[in-house]
Amino acid sequence: MNDKWITEAAHGYGNTIRVTKELFRTKSDFQTIEIYETEKLGKLLLLDGIIQLTSYDEFAYQEMMAHLPCQLHAAPERALVIGGGDGGVLRELGRHSELKTLDICEIDAAVIDAAKRFLPELACGFDDPRVTVHIADGSRFVAEHENTYDVIIVDSTDPGGPGAPLFGEKFYRDLKRALRPGGVIATQSESPWLLPDVVKNLNRAAKAVFRFVGYAGFQVPTYPTGMIGACVATDARDVTAPCREVAPELAAQLRYYTAEIHRASFAQPAFLRELLT
Repeated sequence: MNDKWITEAAHGYGNTIRVTKELFRTKSDFQTIEIYETEKLGKLLLLDGIIQLTSYDEFAYQEMMAHLPCQLHAAPERALVIGGGDGGVLRELGRHSELKTLDICEIDAAVIDAAKRFLPELACGFDDPRVTVHIADGSRFVAEHENTYDVIIVDSTDPGGPGAPLFGEKFYRDLKRALRPGGVIATQSESPWLLPDVVKNLNRAAKAVFRFVGYAGFQVPTYPTGMIGACVATDARDVTAPCREVAPELAAQLRYYTAEIHRASFAQPAFLRELLT
């Protein structure tokens, strides 16, 4: 914190946000957790100095990570979130009344505790009675739950931290085994502007395991480069278009995801198509 500005600086790139107050800081067994009030963007959550979300634009990330895979499954009943300790993806999954079970596996209980204290607009996802919280390593949890879930969402931190085991082909094979027939995954897959090798390798790992794979890019202004992506994969159908209509009651609650945005997020500039070939 320098003159009330916070800078995420990693991978040769930086993003700077003016803050007005430090709300929370702790070092857990896994990472440093910080929450600030900002001048323009509401609250800011950082893990090991990396921006995880701001109140200003968190809805874009949470909605796309949750609704891309859910709208690709004809009738999902059981969902799992790996990571996502802020509760935002759970909040979005909770808007799907057809889901009967919402499991979350988060390695760091301190993230959940901090979110419940300082980010209630996201942590409200934990209030859903369908939610069961598992404090455990996500890669091990998935490997132990074969043929269990219809939708799995991997809301991981960047590679190199606690999320490092979630960025390899073995993990994708375990994800597939954890799915029931027709199941769909969506994994946080970085920005091709910032980490092109990570994007390429994740796409390659998914293609080695699943029949249908796509990289969906979407805007999150407070992430470095302003873009992030999800690797969406299934054996059931083409991932580039939803397989069912967005229910009117769901659509009325959303600010980013639409059926049109679902399709458009898979449209790729030439450099990205080449990267993923």
